[in-house]
Amino acid sequence: MSLSPDMLELIPALPCDIEGPVFREPWEAQAFALAVDAHAKGLFTWTEWATALSAQIKAAQLAGDPDTGETYYSHWLATLEGLTVSKGAASLEHLKQVQSAWDRAARATPHGQPVLLDNDPLAS
Repeated sequence: MSLSPDMLELIPALPCDIEGPVFREPWEAQAFALAVDAHAKGLFTWTEWATALSAQIKAAQLAGDPDTGETYYSHWLATLEGLTVSKGAASLEHLKQVQSAWDRAARATPHGQPVLLDNDPLAS
């Protein structure tokens, strides 16, 4: 994936190698892609993103996060959720409903099978 220079400049802590961003788990790549897509659709600027992500990381550090890099994408996801709510793209209640639906579906899905939602909570 090619990242714009402004994104790389504003998000210097982004875990990267010579080919681009690196992810330890599939959900990290998905959270990354959702944020890039939300930016591309005009939900926020990279400056807004960097400010919000920085605030999220600082708050986590103050709460005891040792900031070893292992929680980076947890902060990325929390930032995405926060901006989604603050920009009015979704309510906090809706995000909680989606999370609960995914949790239920994941628990009901046999290991190795794709997680599917019976009723897509994002469609409403």
